[in-house]
Amino acid sequence: MNAFVIAVDGPAASGKGTIATRLGAVLGLPVLDTGLLYRAVGVLAQRAGLDLDDPRAVGAIAATLTAGQLEDPALRTRAAGELASRVAIHHPVRAALLDFQHAFAGRPGGAVLDGRDIGTVICPDAPAKLYVTATPEVRAERRWKQLEGQGEAASYEDVLADIRKRDARDGGRAAAPMTQAPDAQLLDTTDLTIEAAADAARRIVEAARVRWEAAKAAD
Repeated sequence: MNAFVIAVDGPAASGKGTIATRLGAVLGLPVLDTGLLYRAVGVLAQRAGLDLDDPRAVGAIAATLTAGQLEDPALRTRAAGELASRVAIHHPVRAALLDFQHAFAGRPGGAVLDGRDIGTVICPDAPAKLYVTATPEVRAERRWKQLEGQGEAASYEDVLADIRKRDARDGGRAAAPMTQAPDAQLLDTTDLTIEAAADAARRIVEAARVRWEAAKAAD
């Protein structure tokens, strides 16, 4: 791979989005939260009154998605996260969004992409790969506090149930299931502050960049 791409994968509320954003800021690279693509498809499909279990109909929405539609505040809600998990199981949706993600990853100089299948499917040759995780209980607490901060009422128990359901759906789907790439560095953030997690990620990526540059020089 000619560009230095950083793949950040992991389950919901593991901290991967914040880590990806901080890596982008430190390294001067653009960042794509690929989860927003699926959230947007789910929200738009629901607004259009489509059957979210209809792969063809939802895939048609994904095929027309634009970058500007990712700015919708509605994509950050708990409901949007559930919709994303539902539509992400469809092959037509994933196929339609593949070019979008490849184009972003192919930017000159590189990019940071976070999601659930970046290191395994979207950018399997990415020079730097992280799999960010934490226990379901800790992730649920983080998401619950985030939702409360957004003014969205939810109980911790309901959020934990959502987290467990999404993990099962994302890890068990036939199309690009969420899993750690064999060459991805595991980063468990359960007992880490966001500062400590971001610093650990930076060190992992910097080491990967040294190896990548050495390999390029050897060629």
